[in-house]
Amino acid sequence: MSIELRHLRCFLAIAEESSVTRAAHRLGLTQPAVSRTLAALERQVGTRLVDRSTHHLELTAEGRVFRDKAAAAVAAFDDAMDPTRLRRRPLRLGHAWSALGPHTTPLLRRWEREHPETPLELLRIDDRTAGLARGEVDAAVLRGSVEAPGLVTELLFMEDRVAAVTSDGPLAARARLTLADLASGPVLVNEVSGVTTPALWPAGGRPASTVTVTNTDDWLTAIAAGRGAGVSVASTAELHPHPGVTYRPLPDAPPVPVLLAHRTTTAHPALRDLLALARELTRGGS
Repeated sequence: MSIELRHLRCFLAIAEESSVTRAAHRLGLTQPAVSRTLAALERQVGTRLVDRSTHHLELTAEGRVFRDKAAAAVAAFDDAMDPTRLRRRPLRLGHAWSALGPHTTPLLRRWEREHPETPLELLRIDDRTAGLARGEVDAAVLRGSVEAPGLVTELLFMEDRVAAVTSDGPLAARARLTLADLASGPVLVNEVSGVTTPALWPAGGRPASTVTVTNTDDWLTAIAAGRGAGVSVASTAELHPHPGVTYRPLPDAPPVPVLLAHRTTTAHPALRDLLALARELTRGGS
C-alpha cells in the first residue's frame, strides 16, 4: 500500500475533530471506513498515530509530529491545484541573446497591460535552448534549428543576418558585406548558443580559422578587440550595440528562423496566452 492524499485528509480530520465519529461526519464517510483508513495509515508509517485508550481521542507524540507534516503536504497539494495561484506564478521566458528583437518591448508592454495577474519574466540564459531543456524556464525564444527531446517549437518569423566587424577596421567602411568578405580573416563562433558555424559558408569558401567563445558578451569583446568578425541576426545590432563593433547587412547569408518553444510537459496556465500574443505581434499585429 502507498499513502494517498485521502489517508492524510482522513487523519487530519480525526486530529482536528478529536473524534472518529465527528471526522466521519465531516468527510461524509462511515465510521468504520474512517477507522480502516486510519489503521491502514498507521500500518504504512509503522507507528501508532492516535491514542484510543482514553475516553477522549488524542494524538500520540508521533501523531503530533505527523500531523504537522501531513498538514504541510496537503496544503502544498491544494496550493498547486489552485488555478488562481498558478496563474500568479511568473511565466518565465528564456532567450539566449536577442529575445524577440524589435517585438520584445511590445510583447512585455502588452503582457503587463493584458495579464497583470501573471508577471512575465524575461531571462537571458546562454544555452542552446535558453534554459528550456533544463527546466529553468516555461518557454523560450530560440534561433536556428534546435533538436532536443520533449520540445515543441513554432516558427514565428525569419530574421536577416548581419555581419559584426571591428569598428576601426577596413570592413566597417563598407555599406554591406558578403560571406566571402568575412572568410578572409578569423570568424568568431559562439559554440554554446550561437547559430553561426563554418557550415554557413559554401564548401571551398569557408573561413581559414575560427575563434570560439561561449556567450554574447565575450563575442562582442573579441570582435571589438580585432580578433575576428562575426555573424549574427539583425536584432543583435539593435539590442547589443557596442562602441567597438559595427554591424553591416549580409544579404548573401540565409535568414534565421526565430522559434517559440516549450516543453511537452509545460503546464503553466498562461502559456497559451503567451503563444497567442507572440504570434500576433510577430505576424503583423500591433
